[in-house]
Amino acid sequence: MNQDLVTIIPWNVIAQICNLFIQMLLIKKFLFKPIREVLEKRKAKADAEIADATKAKDEALAMKAEYEQNMQEAREKANEILSTAQKTATLKSEEILKDASRQAIAIKTKAERDIEQEKRKAVNEIKDEIGSMAMEIAGKVIEREISEADHAKLINEFIEKVGEDS
Repeated sequence: MNQDLVTIIPWNVIAQICNLFIQMLLIKKFLFKPIREVLEKRKAKADAEIADATKAKDEALAMKAEYEQNMQEAREKANEILSTAQKTATLKSEEILKDASRQAIAIKTKAERDIEQEKRKAVNEIKDEIGSMAMEIAGKVIEREISEADHAKLINEFIEKVGEDS
């Protein structure tokens, strides 16, 4: 018995090689091609998501820059409004002080005029009273009646003396 444990049959080898090529073609067509398509779709989807993320990041940066610019403008406007309000308040307070000063001067001037007028009125009343008393005294002393012209003359002389003494 002569059996070889390993024998190579050329027709079997050719059949096995053909079988191997057919299996490779089938695997390539039905397995690798769909897997490659799925991998390409995943890669395209990942690339699209990366592009969207980059676009969103750029938009966020642009929005941040715009926000910061708006905040800066708002700060400048607030400072301008505050400065204007301070200037307005300062001008208003100066105007109020000037008005108060004018009113005080007007009140003082009016008070001085009133005092002067009351002083003149008091002096005139005293003149009349003194003139009357002087006439009575002079009439009693002289015991005669004095005419109106003499009366006015005596009053004026007496007032001048009283005015000089005061």
